[in-house]
Amino acid sequence: MSKYLSYPLSLFLLFTLALGQNKKGSNMSKDNTEYAIFGGGCFWCVEAVFERIDGVSEVVSGYAGGQTKNPTYKEVTSGKTGHAEVCKIVFDPKMVTYDELLDIFWQAHDPTTLNRQGADIGTQYRSAIYYINDAQKKSTKLALEKAAKMFDDPITTEVKELDNFYLAEGYHQDYYENNPNAPYCAFVIRPKIKKLGKKGLWDE
Repeated sequence: MSKYLSYPLSLFLLFTLALGQNKKGSNMSKDNTEYAIFGGGCFWCVEAVFERIDGVSEVVSGYAGGQTKNPTYKEVTSGKTGHAEVCKIVFDPKMVTYDELLDIFWQAHDPTTLNRQGADIGTQYRSAIYYINDAQKKSTKLALEKAAKMFDDPITTEVKELDNFYLAEGYHQDYYENNPNAPYCAFVIRPKIKKLGKKGLWDE
């Protein structure tokens, strides 16, 4: 697959985010795109991976799975809000399916490390899938059964129905694309991108 270059938020996302922070509901927009909510450690990493997938039109960093309304990054990193760093992945199901995104999700992080990805430690970095309808719930259950055979250790991924998705602060959006030489990008994200590229998820 060819590398997908990110671009600013579409008018569709700006509109939906302004109207109630993307509460659970229909997974189909007027332009026939769907979305998935995944957490796999730092959302900068998740964003950088899925922005490169053919069929994905937008990847937006945010927070989900907690109890505090409209949390800030500072509040989430304190671990007191209960939120995970997640990404909203907007995709065209005619080009890439939800099941295929789940396959990439397992490859893009370690779902067996509880509340941790590498040096990123805390509940906000937990592995998570927040489904938004029965079809995604069913697909996720089957994907978990499949993934359990791929890893030696038990999978710790949190699977729940999406309650709310809260948009992260602007400086978190497209972080890798905008800050490729930042230390975290150079030493954590770039090696991951290169490793996954060698698996054929996209053209390097």
